[in-house]
Amino acid sequence: MQTGPDDLFTPSEEHRMLRKMVADFTRDEVEPQAEEQDRIGALNVPLFRRLGDLGLLGLTVPEPWGGAGMDATAAVIVCHEMSKSDPGFTLAYLAHAMLFVNNFFRCADDAQRERYLPKVLTGEWIAGLGMTEPGAGTDVLAMTTHAHRTDRGYVLNGRKIFITNGVEGSVFFVYAKVDGRITSFVVDVDCPGFSRGQVIHKMGMRGSSMAELVFDDCEVPRENLIGEEGGGLVHMMRNLELERLTLAAQSLGIADRCVDVMIRYADERRAFGRPLNHLGQIQRYIGEAYAKTEALRCLVYQVARTLGPDRRNRIGSDAAKLFAATTAKEVADAAIQVLGGYGYCVEYKVERLFRDAKLIEIGGGTLESHQKNLTKDLTRGLRG
Repeated sequence: MQTGPDDLFTPSEEHRMLRKMVADFTRDEVEPQAEEQDRIGALNVPLFRRLGDLGLLGLTVPEPWGGAGMDATAAVIVCHEMSKSDPGFTLAYLAHAMLFVNNFFRCADDAQRERYLPKVLTGEWIAGLGMTEPGAGTDVLAMTTHAHRTDRGYVLNGRKIFITNGVEGSVFFVYAKVDGRITSFVVDVDCPGFSRGQVIHKMGMRGSSMAELVFDDCEVPRENLIGEEGGGLVHMMRNLELERLTLAAQSLGIADRCVDVMIRYADERRAFGRPLNHLGQIQRYIGEAYAKTEALRCLVYQVARTLGPDRRNRIGSDAAKLFAATTAKEVADAAIQVLGGYGYCVEYKVERLFRDAKLIEIGGGTLESHQKNLTKDLTRGLRG
């Protein structure tokens, strides 16, 4: 395989080796367990900890801190490859490695890093992000979880909902308001007053858990304040771009697998005395699905080139996730249509991928939020 700075998808030998390692791991270890974990609706915790053995949980953390020191393209590669087999398991990885680890490392001080990174980089502790609330999703400024100061630190009150890794998680990056300003905290399960609420059962992405987090006079020590009071909104916005890009990469993995399934099936299945792929309508499904998937591949990897700790591209990440979310669902729907009754059943996996694809139209920003952001940012560009 050719690699180099001119290769959009594999810009270095390090990226090539990463892709091969993740593809092999996905084929040998992720694929065999995906159907069962979807059926029972639970995260495969021992397999998740294998991600720590492979060095993937600290993918974007610099090497001196125990990470791999890689970039946004590497994060895209991991989420892309694993989502070909199990988007739910990949979502658990994304919530841990991108929403917690990447965000925490960029915002925390050295003492906080020394305390928490060893446990989350190995997978000993599974982590997540506490942002969405029962009455505040896309409208994050409406969050009601709040904290007040005490002699020893802070006391948090409120609830977070739809939290990926909420069942297994030992530590969470939590946003709460202090004097009306969004502020970041690291909250672990040993904090008095922390508990888990309801376990939430889902339509798709069942290879990861979802639960409610409850803060009932939750005591958080002063050293668990991340950054400064009121700094949470900046933390949130800075990390959303990588979150949205890696979710787009999940959509790409879903679309890739669905295209592969429908091409193979249409070549093997015969109807009216000839292969199914001789029929014009089937050719339309396959051709359009392939074209959309290739366009998505180019968009996702191009945006990945533009993101870094000190490089932002909200227009790019919003555009990638907006296009990715609808593309994955459309391609999965086309695959079900090509396979007919077989597509509607579990054998060929496309019904599971269709269910998984829907989440990305909602999670990490709704379609409507991306449309709003893009319109606002593009209009601002006219005046800039």
